[in-house]
Amino acid sequence: MASVDPIAWLRATPPFRALPGHRFARVAEAVDVAYHPAGTWLVRTGGRPLEHLFVIRKGAIRIERDGQQLQILEEGEVFGYTSLITGQANLDVQVEEDLVAYRLPAAEFRLLLEDPQFAGHFAVGLAGRLRSALSQPAVASFRTDLSLEVQQVAREPAVWVDADATVGDAARRMREERASCVLVRGEPPGIVTDRDFRNRVLAEGLGPGARVAAVATASPRTVRAGTRIYEAWAELLDAGVHHLPVVRGDEIVGVLTSTDLLRCSAQGPMAVLRRVERLHARSSLPGYATTVTEMASALLAGGLDATVIAGFVARLNDALLDRIVRMAEADLGAAPCRWAWLALGSEGRMEQTLLTDQDNALVWEADGEEVREWFAAFAERVNADLEAAGFPRCPGGYMARSWNGSLDAWTARFEEWIDAPSPEAILHGAIFFDFRRVAGTLDLARLEAILADAVKKPVFVRFLARAALEFKPPPLLLITLRGQSTVDLKLHGIAPVALLARCYGLEQGGTERNTLARLEAAAKAGTLPEDVYAAVADAYRFLVGLRLRLQLDRLAEGKAPSATARLAELDAVERGHVKEALRAVKSFQEAGALHFKTAF
Repeated sequence: MASVDPIAWLRATPPFRALPGHRFARVAEAVDVAYHPAGTWLVRTGGRPLEHLFVIRKGAIRIERDGQQLQILEEGEVFGYTSLITGQANLDVQVEEDLVAYRLPAAEFRLLLEDPQFAGHFAVGLAGRLRSALSQPAVASFRTDLSLEVQQVAREPAVWVDADATVGDAARRMREERASCVLVRGEPPGIVTDRDFRNRVLAEGLGPGARVAAVATASPRTVRAGTRIYEAWAELLDAGVHHLPVVRGDEIVGVLTSTDLLRCSAQGPMAVLRRVERLHARSSLPGYATTVTEMASALLAGGLDATVIAGFVARLNDALLDRIVRMAEADLGAAPCRWAWLALGSEGRMEQTLLTDQDNALVWEADGEEVREWFAAFAERVNADLEAAGFPRCPGGYMARSWNGSLDAWTARFEEWIDAPSPEAILHGAIFFDFRRVAGTLDLARLEAILADAVKKPVFVRFLARAALEFKPPPLLLITLRGQSTVDLKLHGIAPVALLARCYGLEQGGTERNTLARLEAAAKAGTLPEDVYAAVADAYRFLVGLRLRLQLDRLAEGKAPSATARLAELDAVERGHVKEALRAVKSFQEAGALHFKTAF
């Protein structure tokens, strides 16, 4: 420590590193060094408030309230600002390990609060701090401005033809304007693309004299001119199209194409989708996982929220599954009846960032020996192809090759799990009640109705909540640099939120699958306090984002990705944010235990 210049060290420590030079010069002149042995009480509740801002250089302090130990602060972390801002001593602070700290007098601290960025470090609440916490770049060198608006990247003008125009008229108009689509006047208007000419005109044997209105898509989805690029990606992926009319006010002013978005990012979702759509053989499946990893890295480096990235990954995985299903049907012939392929777990909730173990199931409409044989072969092919694409087998066996059956069979399973909540039933409910249909046309309203009725079975929901509360953060006092402490971001933070959010989701009728959507629905319904919701939602986003960044860092180093974060690899600010996030998770669980009337 002696070889490190104290002023240089302080300059590199948040929030001082953001100060303008002339302001930090005052800090350098005013700061002094304090030493306190272990056991010293620096401040007691109701006593004299602290008169300095402390930055820990070595050692640790323990913060308590009403005799309850809240957390440990260590090297690089800051304390004392609560006393300086409020003028009161509301916490007990004791030196846990011999403390060496740099101190800034109260008067200088208050002058620094004139700097908006410095003041913002102390003024924002938990949600704000976590929202801006992921400042370290991901491993990719790619950058793009994801805040660009659609109107800044859309290149095709709005090319129109009348409703009574022919296909030939429309084709000539597109050639003249060098456009890949044409809009058809009407109420509502329609759109015809170059793909429509291939699939709806040539493939159907229609000639140039056919009315263009007959082959147009009526009431196409549109996108507002001010929509951000990443939001437009989601619109195109959700719609399954390559053209979206751009609307300003009530007027269509242009057309956004997937090619426009491809120009913005060679590693964005549209580029990956293009590669997926060109898959025509199983030999092309390997490498998909690497492509998704590169995309996630690029988007995180571009500043996109990890939960939004997860939504893109889910949509692309759905597109991949569509190609895999088509290959299986080409091998086996047409299915004997309607069916549905279900994504479970994080994929069902659209929360998967990097490819993880398969969690899926298969439901079909009719029953019979031949039907079962066909779908058994179908499940084997699809599971094997997903594995080839980079989705490992589920260690617990929750895959369609094992978990399949008729709709009647699945209805009976769901009803049994809810009516007789044994430990096994709770486990299965926790896995399968996050289902999302990602392929097939079978109507799953019967299964949805069972989830909607789960609220009428409070015993099941209470048992599910009790099981969810078994996953909890470690005591904050154990999260320290001493002993090379680690935090499993998934086990200790992400999973506890997702599991308990599922209980709130079932209580609201089971229609929401996504964790953040479930939390928001519970807050709107008044079953989850607004302050608890705000804190845990941002804690969840932070933990998902931090896990993704660390996973990408490890992949870049040639190591296996892991959800474990070593405190030593985080800076002081990130360590503080981890502790705050886990404290928000604990508060969420306490509120959930009270709400669902289960011990915690």
